[in-house]
Amino acid sequence: MKSFSGAIGFRIASPVASGLYWSCIWLAIGAVVLSIMLTGSSVNESNMLPWVFGVHGFSSFAGGFASARRAKRKGWYFGIANGLLYTVIILIVSFLATDANWTTSVPILLLVTAMTGAFGGMLGVNTATGR
Repeated sequence: MKSFSGAIGFRIASPVASGLYWSCIWLAIGAVVLSIMLTGSSVNESNMLPWVFGVHGFSSFAGGFASARRAKRKGWYFGIANGLLYTVIILIVSFLATDANWTTSVPILLLVTAMTGAFGGMLGVNTATGR
């Protein structure tokens, strides 16, 4: 029986692209969870910033893990690269969608995603098979 990627004939070859793919999947899941939290509880949007940083941090962690696992080497490098590219994509999308301004939270987001991506990459490279 063929795997899913073998059945449809599509496989992401680049480790960083694979990590960004997984980061976007976890970002979508986190956005749905945060939306449910906003709808189903008394949490205000002004109190959501730590939760948003948590979702971005976890998404970057998962992407760094996936990219370093795929690369099988240089976990910190691929994790930080994933975190930085993830942040650039998020900033571009948020600027184009809502005309977001450059605030003090942008460098904090950059630091959070780079560090969690590096940590995910450090763990991901150690779980790679066939090293």
